[in-house]
Amino acid sequence: MSPDHSRVIVLPVLSASIGWIAWSGHVLALPAAALFPLLWSWSRTRGQAGVVLAFYFLAASRGLPQGVANYYAINIWPGLVLWLIASSAFVTVHVVLWTNTVGWRKPFRFLLACIIMAVPPFGIMGWAHPVTAAGILFPGWGWWGLLAIGTALALTTTRTWPACLVIMMGLWLWSATHWTGPRLAEGFQGVDLQMGAGLGRDASLERQRELIALVRDNVRDHAWDPADMIVVLPETALGFWTPGVVRLWQRELAGSGITVVAGAAHITPDGYDNVLALISSKSSDFVYRQRMPVPGSMWQPWKGLFGDGGGARAHIFANPVVRIGDRDVAVLICYEQLIVRPVLQSMLHDIDVVIAVGNGWWTEETSILDIQRASAEAWAHLFDKPLVQSFNR
Repeated sequence: MSPDHSRVIVLPVLSASIGWIAWSGHVLALPAAALFPLLWSWSRTRGQAGVVLAFYFLAASRGLPQGVANYYAINIWPGLVLWLIASSAFVTVHVVLWTNTVGWRKPFRFLLACIIMAVPPFGIMGWAHPVTAAGILFPGWGWWGLLAIGTALALTTTRTWPACLVIMMGLWLWSATHWTGPRLAEGFQGVDLQMGAGLGRDASLERQRELIALVRDNVRDHAWDPADMIVVLPETALGFWTPGVVRLWQRELAGSGITVVAGAAHITPDGYDNVLALISSKSSDFVYRQRMPVPGSMWQPWKGLFGDGGGARAHIFANPVVRIGDRDVAVLICYEQLIVRPVLQSMLHDIDVVIAVGNGWWTEETSILDIQRASAEAWAHLFDKPLVQSFNR
C-alpha cells in the first residue's frame, strides 16, 4: 500500500484516538488534543482533512447521542442526527481554512480557525477546543499561557513539529508529576448531589426541605462558621424561582448565618433564564444569568422568528463577573464549561473565584460531566484561580 493510500486510513484512526483520549474526562489527558493540528497539516487534500476533522470531533463529542436520548427519554437516533449537525461547524471552519502550501500560511490559517471556533457565532459550537490544554501545559501562566498554546499549536503544523512535540511532552510530564487538585476558595463550599432527573423538576416542599437540611448538614459536618460560609448548589437545584420558594428558604435559614448560591429557572414573558441565585435569611436575588444555554435543547432562537417562546434566553455578553460576598466571581453553568468564550470573557477581569455548576443527570453512561469538570479545572489552573464546583448526577 502506498504512503498516500495508508494515510487515508491511518490519519482518521489517529484523529479519532486523539479525540477519544483528550476528551475522556481526565484533566491530564487534555494535552493529547495538541496533536490534532499535526494530523490536520498532514492531510493531502481538503476532503482528507474533512474526514480527519470529523473523526476527531465525533470521537471527542461521542457522549452527545446518548446524552440526548437520556434527556428526552427517546431512542438514540435523534441524538445521532444532532451529533452530526453539531460537528458541521467545526469541520466546515477547519476545512475551509485548510491549505497544503508550505510556509507561514498553514500555521496562520490553523490559528485563525482556532480563533473563529472560540468566538460567536461558530464558537457557540466550539467544543473540544485544543487550547483548553493550556491549563495543563502552562498552569498559572494566564494570558501568556494562552498565547503559548496558540503558538505551539500553530508551529505543530510546520516542519518544526518534532521539536514542538518534544517540548510539549516535557511540559506535560512536568505538569503530571506536580499536579494537584484545583485550589479551594476560602469561604465557599460546593456540594455535589446524587438526585438524578428529579432535581429542579420536583417542585414539592419536601424536596426543598431536603435540600435545606443537606445544606445545614454539610456546614455542620465540616465544622464551619456559618456566618463565613457560602454553600453552592448545582444548576436548577431550586427549580422554578417563585416567591414561595424564596420565603421557605429564608425562613429555614433564619438565625443560621448561612448563605446559599444555587441554580434556578426564572420564568419570563418570552421564555426563561437559567440563573444562579443567592439566598440568605435577609436577602435574595439573582447573581448570574446564563450567557450560553445548550443550543437546541435549551436555547432555541428560531422560535422568536415565529412568535413563539419558551426556550432559555442567552445573555451572551452579559455578566462576565458577578459579586458574591466580597469576591468577584466568574460563573460557568453547564454548557459554558465546554466552550472557550465565556471563561475568557470573564478572565478579562480581575476575578477572585471561578464557580462551575451543572445538572448532569442526563449524562449517565457518558463522559460529558467529567469533561465539564476537567475543562473547568484546566481553565482555573491556567489563570491560577480558586475553583468551586457543584454538580448533580
